[in-house]
Amino acid sequence: MSETDLPVLESANYDVEPDDEVGCVLLAAGRGTRFSEGNKLLHEIDGVPIIRRAVQPFLAVAEDVVVVVGHDASAVRAALDGLNVTFVVNEAYLHGQSTSLHCGIVVARNRGWNGVLFGLGDMPFITSQSVQQLVNVYAESTYTILAAAYEGMQGNPTLFDASHYDALITIEGDRGGQKLITKSNEAVLVETNDPGVVRDIDTVSDIK
Repeated sequence: MSETDLPVLESANYDVEPDDEVGCVLLAAGRGTRFSEGNKLLHEIDGVPIIRRAVQPFLAVAEDVVVVVGHDASAVRAALDGLNVTFVVNEAYLHGQSTSLHCGIVVARNRGWNGVLFGLGDMPFITSQSVQQLVNVYAESTYTILAAAYEGMQGNPTLFDASHYDALITIEGDRGGQKLITKSNEAVLVETNDPGVVRDIDTVSDIK
């Protein structure tokens, strides 16, 4: 998570209703090598795998949720059994997070989404209200890139309008869309009052 000079919009309360114009893509293809107890996405918190917790807030908001898998793809699929998600396999996941981002953009284009909301599979503490705030601000404002924030600190998820798909498909490496976010004058942070948007799981100690 990071601090930026982006403008910040204060949070508001929104009812959670599915939105069929914005689709969600959860990036869950990486190896998570800093986690010492196997695949972190499969590690359970109170009996529920991290990846399953991470997906659920998006299912409450969007009707179209896609999970990009790669490392341990079969096990990650199994951890999401019974949920209304579809899967895309990233065969190039070893080449960085941007390859999963590209998979998401291909899906967004093929399905005609007006915008795509990217979440991370190792962020299990985000609330559905925070996800909905991004969707609502996107619908009601002129901003085309929106990132969730907590106390002014940029976090995830991040929503990109379709006008940025061409730029996103050219990104390389592990920074995801951050370079595009920091350079755009159409980007904004949405204050969520939700510490979950800046809390990811890298090591076992992050769960405690």
